[in-house]
Amino acid sequence: MATLDELKRERRRKLEAVKKKGLDPYPAGSRRTHLIAQAAADFNKLHKSNKKVYLVGRLRALRDQGGLIFADLQDESGALQAVINKKHLKDFEFWREVLDIGDFIEIGGSLFKTKRGEKSIEVKSLKLLVKSLRAIPKEFYGIADTETLLRRRYLDLLLHPEVRDIFVKKSLFWATVREVMKKEGFLEVETPVLEAIPGGADAEPFVTRHHALKTDFYLRISLEIALKKLLVGGYEKVYEIGRIFRNEGISAEHLQDYTQLEFYWAYADYNDLMKFIEKLYKETIKATCGSLMTAHKGQKINWAKSWPKVDYYAVFKKEVGLDLKNATEKELWNKAVKEGLTPAKAMGRGRLTDLLFKKIRSKMIQPCFLIDPPSDVEPLAKRIPDRPDKVARFQIIACGTELGKGFSEANDPLDQRERFQEQMKLRQKGDKEAQRLDEDFLEALEYGMPPAAGFGMSERLFSVLMDRPVRETTFFPLMRKETRSK
Repeated sequence: MATLDELKRERRRKLEAVKKKGLDPYPAGSRRTHLIAQAAADFNKLHKSNKKVYLVGRLRALRDQGGLIFADLQDESGALQAVINKKHLKDFEFWREVLDIGDFIEIGGSLFKTKRGEKSIEVKSLKLLVKSLRAIPKEFYGIADTETLLRRRYLDLLLHPEVRDIFVKKSLFWATVREVMKKEGFLEVETPVLEAIPGGADAEPFVTRHHALKTDFYLRISLEIALKKLLVGGYEKVYEIGRIFRNEGISAEHLQDYTQLEFYWAYADYNDLMKFIEKLYKETIKATCGSLMTAHKGQKINWAKSWPKVDYYAVFKKEVGLDLKNATEKELWNKAVKEGLTPAKAMGRGRLTDLLFKKIRSKMIQPCFLIDPPSDVEPLAKRIPDRPDKVARFQIIACGTELGKGFSEANDPLDQRERFQEQMKLRQKGDKEAQRLDEDFLEALEYGMPPAAGFGMSERLFSVLMDRPVRETTFFPLMRKETRSK
């Protein structure tokens, strides 16, 4: 069996043979007249007319039978057998010598059926579009190493049609979200990726240097703050689908670079929001999956039923055994350690509560709204008037994880300042994910932001619908640097 280096040298030799013949092995364009799927759909009509068609694509198989070569040609739309006959193709022997599986070619000819009834094209002309210098590794057909598949995602996509289908569904997923948002009167906007102060979430940001301004900026960890400023500016319904960057750990649920939807709705509260979100999710899931019944880790998930509201305090007391109304930071810490968790020393009461709850939610499988958590869990949410220790927030919990979060927005600038100051105390203790005091945002609130509800949803929802880790539903997830052999 030839080594990889030997195979590369052989393909280089063939490349030189193409050049020596005066042909360009990498021309700029083609004469394509039909997608392969179009040619197959119009086969009878094209066959009867004997009209010459031009197809392009990658060679996926070559079967040399002397004066005949049977080839499988594939483009994005499908595949078709090409019959290369010595009688009909000029320079047959040359092409027989230089073509390899993996090459991109253009073929012109007429459609016909073989004796076995297989739809085919009889090749009358052939043009090389791309000479492939690496053989597609056969081991990729059965490879089980996820890391290798993700590093060579292009090969994964090339060899596994079911993986390509995932990303077609992902495009439909976001297209449906946009359709629903537009239908409901939301304006799509774009806000900066670089921020002077990262805000809107508990997360550690990535830092980058702006040389012209001689200043460090942060890649945004949320879309929230900029979108709220647009409410101050007079817009009432705005949304953005954009990239988010969080310098956190890798897991089946987490990416450091991902797509998120966030929207803000003036003069609405979190009750209005829950009604709309259930509608948005159901329409999106139905369009993406074809049904409101999906599967996740062997369990059936019913999105069609009305989603119940679950009280955060009640389920926490039931599962953890602590009453959040009275539980101290020390009690929460001790409980986290007892549960086998590893809380950071700088964690405050809110983050300890959230850490404990992440273990609880793993048991929550069917969709529900988890409502009214402690105020120190969500420093940007509006307090509940008769229970200032709680905030008007909900999380969508399903499949054992959070799949979206929304709340009535805090718009009292004095209260917001106090809550930022509490966050800054946590930062001073060493909590890198605690939120920062943002004077520019507070100034905007002082001019007045209307009562509003806001919501965020990441591509985690899509990965759950596909029943795959989130990295596998992302084209090129960030990965550790590969050590390449010389």
